[in-house]
Amino acid sequence: MPGADAVSGQQHPSAPPVAGRAMARTAIGSQPPREVLSVMEIRHGGLEDPRVQDLLQTHLRQARSETAPGSAHALDLQDLHAPDIDFWSAWCEDELLAVGAMKRLSGHHFEIKSMHTAIASRRTGIGSAMLLHIIEAARRRGARQLSLETGSWSYFEPARALYRKHGFVECEPFAEYVPDRNSVFMTLVLAP
Repeated sequence: MPGADAVSGQQHPSAPPVAGRAMARTAIGSQPPREVLSVMEIRHGGLEDPRVQDLLQTHLRQARSETAPGSAHALDLQDLHAPDIDFWSAWCEDELLAVGAMKRLSGHHFEIKSMHTAIASRRTGIGSAMLLHIIEAARRRGARQLSLETGSWSYFEPARALYRKHGFVECEPFAEYVPDRNSVFMTLVLAP
């Protein structure tokens, strides 16, 4: 379809959202299980949907409750509407499975934001599928580096394990972040 994403069939963010299958691959070639891909759609947008808003509120509440005051960097709904942010929601028919976003930091450096998988969908490959979709979106936009900040507390260990599984390594603070013992900074270098 014209203007559509060659990997997922989704249209570019400037075009009206179109549902498509998520089949992104990382630089190291991993891919989520086929059974996950066969039932899931990753859609660009969705911030107006009350189910998405509820999941984002859960994400904010949990991130803030599991992080020291002043160390939570999760974006709220208003922040996710910024023009330098792309947002996606993952669905199985009418069930919201996960959300994720990507912020452009510079011409070749992007940041993962607001990754959150609904509790019922955890440990099913949905988080990997969303992450791979974001990695592929960054690559299509010319990214050479994709970074993120997550918490250092034990609550965030599954997230850190997911990122490590897909090639992310710990790094120094980037963009406007400063060293913080409550944060872990990670990055993935993308092949040109």
